[in-house]
Amino acid sequence: QVQLVESGGGLVQAGGPLRLSCAASGRTFNRYGMGWFRQAPGKEREFVAAISWSSGSTYYADSVKGRFTISRDNAKNTVYLQMNSLKPEDTAVYYCAASTFRCSGYGCYVLGTKYDYWGQGTQVTVSS
Repeated sequence: QVQLVESGGGLVQAGGPLRLSCAASGRTFNRYGMGWFRQAPGKEREFVAAISWSSGSTYYADSVKGRFTISRDNAKNTVYLQMNSLKPEDTAVYYCAASTFRCSGYGCYVLGTKYDYWGQGTQVTVSS
């Protein structure tokens, strides 16, 4: 069992940065692929970014590519999402998720069904 706790959300002005963190319990964190998803009011949950267990591969939604960076520190059991140049349309609840599935590419990591564990979410609000 893995527990995920997100932090770092808040209110930020458009164009500003914010860094989300996701702390994971358990000793097998380095075996999990990790992803970030978000859900805005009235919209479906959408994929944001993912990183392989080894940090060798990262994947991004087109809407955040070039602005967001996902990274992980396996020694700290933590995954990060650095968000720069934030836009009002980035406003959402952001969730981190852990996958035990042997994903091999974007087409797998983008699917929420491939993740076994989810955090409770952290609110990000970008004002214009």
